[in-house]
Parts: sequence; C-alpha cells; structure tokens
Amino acid sequence: MSGLYSALASFVLILHLLFIVWVIFGALLAYSRPRLRWFHIICLLWGVLVELSPWPCPLTLLENWFELRAGVQPYQGGFLLHYLDATVYPSISPTVLTVIGAAVCVMNLSLYGWMLYGRIWSGR
Repeated sequence: MSGLYSALASFVLILHLLFIVWVIFGALLAYSRPRLRWFHIICLLWGVLVELSPWPCPLTLLENWFELRAGVQPYQGGFLLHYLDATVYPSISPTVLTVIGAAVCVMNLSLYGWMLYGRIWSGR
C-alpha cells in the first residue's frame, strides 16, 4: 500500500510543478483565449495569496499526506522552499524566494491589466 501512496505523492508533485509552470507562463497560452485567460487570472491570484499568506498550499498538504502514508518523512515548509531552495537556489533566503514568486504573479497580472487597458482605450 505504501507504493500506491508514494506514486500518488509523486503524481501530486508533478501536478504541483505543472501548476507553477502554468502560473508563470500561462499568459502565453491564454493570450487569445478568453476563458483560459480568466482561469489563468484566478490561478495567478491564488498564487499571490498562497505566497503572501501564512496558509499552506493544498497541493503541498496533499503531497505531504501521501508521503506520510507511504512511510516517508514529509518535508516542512512550502513546496518552493523545499524543492527550489534545495536544488536550484541552495543559498537563497525564504523571503527572497517568496518575493520573487509573488513578483512573477504580479507581473502576469499587470500584463493582463495592460491588455485590458489597451482594449478599453481602443474601444474593443
């Protein structure tokens, strides 16, 4: 049974990574698709909320729950800190990582605001 929970934890890990890639680059895919654009905006707002609030991400909680059931000691802290800090940026402070994550989300939201402003200004 621990193999199943381990596989589910890995699945949630991949889902989490895909969600982060979607939040960062989704504007490129959603540019000309209004429904997808609104979904991306909601995901961006969620990303800002999770980065700036003390609330844990539900995907992190789910991954940790599966790891615990699989007999693996779950990591402490957030997903970004655990994976990016340990592998990509080993000496970056948690505050800097949080600010960068929130800034990426705000930049995406600003892009949408700029697009909306251009449409309103041009009368479309």
